[in-house]
Amino acid sequence: MCGISGIMQFDGRAPDAAQVVRMMDTMVPRGPDGDGLVLRGAVALGHRRLKIIDLSEAAQQPMVDTALGLTVVYNGAIYNYPELRAELEGKGYNFFSHGDTEVILKAFHAWGPDCVEHFNGMFAFAIYERDSGRVTLARDRLGIKPLYYTKDATRLRFSSTLPSLLAAGGVDTSLDPVALNYYMSFHSVVPPERTILSGVKKLPPATVAVVEPDGKMTQHKYWDLQYGMREDEKNYSQADWEEATLEVMRDAVKRRLVADVPVGVLLSGGLDSSLIVGLLAEHSNQQIETFSIGFETVGDEAGDEFKYSDVIVERFQTKHHKLSIDSTRALPALKACIGQMSEPMVSHDNVGFYMLSQEVAKFVKVVQSGQGADEIFGGYHWYPPMMTATDPLESYAKAFFDRDYSEYCEVVEKKWQQGDFARDFVKTHFALPGADAPIDKAMRLDAQVMLVDDPVKRVDNNTMAASLEARVPFLDHEVVEFAARVPPELKIKDGGKYVLKEAGRRVIPSEVIDRPKGYFPVPALKYLRGEFLEMARDSLLNDTARARGLYQPAYVEKLLAAPEEHITPLRGSKLWQLSLLELWLQSHGIR
Repeated sequence: MCGISGIMQFDGRAPDAAQVVRMMDTMVPRGPDGDGLVLRGAVALGHRRLKIIDLSEAAQQPMVDTALGLTVVYNGAIYNYPELRAELEGKGYNFFSHGDTEVILKAFHAWGPDCVEHFNGMFAFAIYERDSGRVTLARDRLGIKPLYYTKDATRLRFSSTLPSLLAAGGVDTSLDPVALNYYMSFHSVVPPERTILSGVKKLPPATVAVVEPDGKMTQHKYWDLQYGMREDEKNYSQADWEEATLEVMRDAVKRRLVADVPVGVLLSGGLDSSLIVGLLAEHSNQQIETFSIGFETVGDEAGDEFKYSDVIVERFQTKHHKLSIDSTRALPALKACIGQMSEPMVSHDNVGFYMLSQEVAKFVKVVQSGQGADEIFGGYHWYPPMMTATDPLESYAKAFFDRDYSEYCEVVEKKWQQGDFARDFVKTHFALPGADAPIDKAMRLDAQVMLVDDPVKRVDNNTMAASLEARVPFLDHEVVEFAARVPPELKIKDGGKYVLKEAGRRVIPSEVIDRPKGYFPVPALKYLRGEFLEMARDSLLNDTARARGLYQPAYVEKLLAAPEEHITPLRGSKLWQLSLLELWLQSHGIR
């Protein structure tokens, strides 16, 4: 929806408005429809706007409510804002706009930081209280909307993207050795609050942070996932679970229609996006606008899945855009894609999602997308073995980790070999209460950590780079809570997502349900051939990379000699992982 930024000084100095402007200027694609800057005492707030809900100037941000003494900058969408508005009007609040931003302000005044528990949606916001001088930061339950910050003894600076903080200047850009181990081991996932840079943190999902005028910051987590059935669900039959699955998904898809502009669907032709189209068709008589992307075939690897998306288009008579992209466009797009990433993301489908978003944004401002279904309904191949795992940590690491610590020590130079932090993190997370079975431990970790800092981050970065808002109904917190209660055997049976598949048969054709599992196809990049291989080679052998001294030359040469022989358990290129980090650092001038 937008990009937010701000500064809070603790030392009595006025905030530097020019820094906020520089942050805002890097986020024009996140908000091309307007901008605003407000200075209040020790606080400066900036905003870039993408108009989705309440297109009038009354909803412009930063939004100031002088009567309540509150100012807000906000990125996201609160889907239940009409109901909350009615509730707040019943409490005596008067509104001067018609969107969700003002609802956040009034809700904060009515309920304080606990207002987040009333919201159904995706959000990251900052609220400044005039009377106390306090700033409250908050992020939605699943971390769909990002919030990065830097903090020292004199000031706090925050923004929707990491590159915008770099534009403000004065950021410690040294590599965080713990985050580096996460990146190289945990499939490029760096759990919050860390980022790959020592000087930049990210607010964790489901977290509210209150910052006092003297700089004291306190955080609390307001939501968590509990696995296991409720008492009233213990006698459910399979048919009951299927019906309940459809019911919660219908609500989630319908909620995400709240907008004052048209809402389309990214249609891959798989179960998840196809089900969204089918459920949307139940809610609206208007023709649904759908979008699919394809590349040319490389060898025996198909570059598109149009034959499956065509089935859904025909069944529901959507207004479909079949976007065929010549892979010669992928290399320049890849460079732009890496430059806008808030953190290095290794998945080879990033550039495909980036190019798809650029094309889709020519037609609509908002889309629904199917991310999250695999993590919450058990669609990945590493889940079935977790049902009988006697050593959950070892079973998970063997399936998901890109390398063990022994190989990690072959990759990086000695000074970076400070501990197996990724494995320790997973061990600690598995020990938390609320998920007793190994399968539940793995799915909770993926839903709360991996999903947030891989697929969800990919969606936000690549769509917002095109001024496109993506809404993810599978990550409605009520859907995620429901999925955590579904018996694991009903999730992982018959290749995974069993209950979702069986429920889906009531809505969409079985041929898109029973098809082989697909992924976003970008064959030319997946196999690092031709120009892509040369780009990777240069990034690792140029003077900047050599001067950084991050990787051991012998390991780099081994990968370059046979890139297709060195693949992670998740079928990713180990060479691309090393190269991507260097390309990201170099794109931001980090040496």
